[in-house]
Amino acid sequence: MNEQVEQLIRRASQLLERIEAILPQPLSAPDWGASVAWRYRKRASGHGVLEPVRHVATIRLTDLKEIDGQKEKIQRNTLQFVRGQPANNVLLTGARGTGKSSLVKACLNEYSSEGLRLIEIDKTDMVDLPDIVEVVASRPEKFLVFCDDLSFDEGEPGYKALKSILDGSVAAATPNVLIYATSNRRHLMPEYMKENLSYKHTDDGEVHPGEAVEEKISLSERFGLWVSFYPFSQDEYLAIVAQWLSAFGVGAPAIEAARPEALVWALERASRSGRVAYQFARDYAGRL
Repeated sequence: MNEQVEQLIRRASQLLERIEAILPQPLSAPDWGASVAWRYRKRASGHGVLEPVRHVATIRLTDLKEIDGQKEKIQRNTLQFVRGQPANNVLLTGARGTGKSSLVKACLNEYSSEGLRLIEIDKTDMVDLPDIVEVVASRPEKFLVFCDDLSFDEGEPGYKALKSILDGSVAAATPNVLIYATSNRRHLMPEYMKENLSYKHTDDGEVHPGEAVEEKISLSERFGLWVSFYPFSQDEYLAIVAQWLSAFGVGAPAIEAARPEALVWALERASRSGRVAYQFARDYAGRL
């Protein structure tokens, strides 16, 4: 009888171990000395982990041309944050390929020696933002929680979680965490023509948005700093091409000779963005 009881206890213990293995676990702190940047990832089991980025992008602020106004705002806000002064969460919006995410990466490289760190998170994992903030809250470093190409469709759970973290939770904001996000949508959610019908006009001429519009605006308004990016002119595009070719070691005569090819390259892609300029420079410098 005793042997049967012991066997039953062992089987029950094994079953409990298997159940515990698949249950969600609290987010654990990584080795903070392994990198200056981490990615938040969900395992198949549902466990979230912070994975160190072994090869951080080496782009510098001096590499970014024709966005001096945007660069000044982001750099100033980031420097205030690193030095423990008041700073804002940032939403970078506008044309694709104009340097939004590159600017955030460049700020990390500029100020990592002063304690700046970055955690990249996908919009689908925004529901876990409170857990990430909890893990880093007691650290001496300053953390940018960065979401690239952020946008939401109706009813996505991450939308509410982000609103709460930005400005709306009963908990006080953590002084060593800021949210930096890039998006091609100014209000982060799709906008429809039918929503214009919900606007209300008062007798004195004032215009008030309806509830659906208010809900969409409310998230983007919680970012304290908005920075807008615009498509480049032809001259700006060529200046960026020249800068990247120079960075790849191409001489001035070859840079001048590359201008017609650079324009054809942009025409074929129907875009004069910084990304297209960088891609052309890599191709041209590689051929040389």
